[in-house]
Amino acid sequence: MNYGTFAALYDELFDESAYQDWFDYAKAAIKQPDGRLLELAGGAGRLAVMLKQAGFPEVFNFDLSPEMLKLAMTHAEDAQIDLPLIEGDMREWSDLDLTFQTITCFADSLNYLKNEHELAQTFQQVYDHLENDGQFLFDVITPIQTDDVYPGYMYNWHDEETAFMWSSFGIEGETHTVEHELTFFVYEEEIDGYRQLQEIHTEKTYDLKVYVDLLEKVGFTNIEVTADFGRSKDTEHATRWFFNATKGS
Repeated sequence: MNYGTFAALYDELFDESAYQDWFDYAKAAIKQPDGRLLELAGGAGRLAVMLKQAGFPEVFNFDLSPEMLKLAMTHAEDAQIDLPLIEGDMREWSDLDLTFQTITCFADSLNYLKNEHELAQTFQQVYDHLENDGQFLFDVITPIQTDDVYPGYMYNWHDEETAFMWSSFGIEGETHTVEHELTFFVYEEEIDGYRQLQEIHTEKTYDLKVYVDLLEKVGFTNIEVTADFGRSKDTEHATRWFFNATKGS
C-alpha cells in the first residue's frame, strides 16, 4: 500500500479516537511492557508515539512508505521522543537483525495483502522476529465489513482548502474483497484552483478459521480472538477481529 503524495492528508484526516482505542487495547493486552516493541505498518507513527509516551522503553515504527515515515519522524520530534524508523515490506524483512518482545499491526494493514500466501509470508516474518513467548497483536476487518458494510459506502468531507471523497465498492467475482476510491481536492495558490489527487485501495479478508490456521501453521499458540478493541467476545457478528497470539517456545 502506497499513500504517495497525499500521506500528510491521510494522516490529518484519520480518526484520532481510533488511535486511542488501539492504544488502550495494546496497553491492556501487552504482557511484558518492558520489552522491545515494533509497530508493523505503523504509518505516520501516531500509535508508536503514544506507546513511547506511555512508558514503553523501546518502540520502533516500521512501514513501506517513506512519506509516512517522514511524518512519523516529524511526530516523534514534536513529541520529543526517540522513535527508530524502519522502511520495509512486511512480507519480507528477514535482513532485519532485531527481535522484539511484542509486534503490533493495526488499522487494516494486513487486509491490504493480496492473498493468503502473502498473509502467511507476513506471519512467518513476524514469528521469526519475535523473541520466544513474544506477542503478536493485530486486527483485521471481517467478511461482514467487506460484504455488508462497505459496498455502497460513501463519505465526504471538506474545509476551506481541502475536500475529500471516499467511495467503496464490492468487486464482482472476488470473495470478501472491497475497493476504496479516495479522492482529494487540494487548493493551490499557484494555480488559484484545486488539484485532484486520487488513489484506489483494495482490501481483502478471510473467514476467521483461515487466520487461525495460518497462525498455528507458523507456530503461534494461545490465539485469542476478540471484537470491539478487545471489549467483546462476540466474534460472530463483529466487523473487526482482534488477535492476540504468542510465539511458541
